[in-house]
Amino acid sequence: MADPARAARLAKRITTIVASAIGGEIKDPRLAHVTITDCRVTGDLHDATVFYTVLGDSVDAEPNVAEAAAGLAAATGVLRSKVGAGTGVRFTPTLRFELDTVPDATRAMDELLARARARDESVARAARNARPAGDVDPYRHDEEESASDESGGALG
Repeated sequence: MADPARAARLAKRITTIVASAIGGEIKDPRLAHVTITDCRVTGDLHDATVFYTVLGDSVDAEPNVAEAAAGLAAATGVLRSKVGAGTGVRFTPTLRFELDTVPDATRAMDELLARARARDESVARAARNARPAGDVDPYRHDEEESASDESGGALG
């Protein structure tokens, strides 16, 4: 098993090599909006999982994830040979591409936080105009107790 620091360095180098190859050397139009986000290498340095996201053409357009996955599958051999040439390790790791779900989870979390802020604001608005159902101050205070004790209360 290799040193974890070495695996991390190799993963970072693989990320850089794959991203630059997709950005400038591989001319597949299906990979035009693919962004490499992360890479993880196994402890024995034989397998690498490369995480990617796919951005849409415009703000309203949905990204075509299936086409991007097909483009990455078609380019895996070329990318692996570029990784082998760029890293100089004895055994070039196999590359497996996985769609990164972090952006989707982040978007969902942002939506949940926005809903929570809106609910908090509506509760705060209702609290500003709210009035107590009973007395304004329903709690007993020390001054009232001392006044009732001096007047001969029912404490025996």
